[in-house]
Amino acid sequence: MSYDQGAAAEGIYCPAPGPRKAETIYLCALELLARDGYDDLTMEAVARRSGVNKTTLYRWWPSKDALLAAALTVAAPLRISIPDTGTFEGDLTALGLEIGRLLTAEDTSPIVTAVLSASASRPELASVGHRFFSDRLEREQVIFDRAAARGEIPAGLDPAVVVDLLAGSLWTHLVLRGDGFSESYVRTVVGVIVRGTSARPA
Repeated sequence: MSYDQGAAAEGIYCPAPGPRKAETIYLCALELLARDGYDDLTMEAVARRSGVNKTTLYRWWPSKDALLAAALTVAAPLRISIPDTGTFEGDLTALGLEIGRLLTAEDTSPIVTAVLSASASRPELASVGHRFFSDRLEREQVIFDRAAARGEIPAGLDPAVVVDLLAGSLWTHLVLRGDGFSESYVRTVVGVIVRGTSARPA
């Protein structure tokens, strides 16, 4: 599976050419990244763990950076559904719950933590991480387009600022402080963001 840019407005994953075991390869690469770290991750290790010939990996991905970029973008555990609840507040709440899941679920939190932690000292992984978050922001753009069309937010509002506030708050709350994940916390953060970005007078 791969993500088709033409479907970005709906956040839809579309099939694209790739090895038959692409999803298995992606999962193995991410598991090894979380377990061994970026420096010790090798294409050979991914080949062994996935049961795929090393030459097949290199045919589709010329380096581990290319493989990680693909895995982070389309691997099933890291996919975020783009909500359409009918309101900006509802969409941000649903998005916040998805982000919270990524940061706390057993199958995803080690991956996200490994990428973000290693990015500070590994420019190669930082580049992969930048592509990952850029891809996510492109998919989330439709949330802001719809909200602006409904008159809920100013048309010029920068989506990156809002997503940074939402994701950054969750990262601080869950990872840095180690506080528990709750829907009430997400709703509190979203409420603050919505009040601060509303296109209507308070």
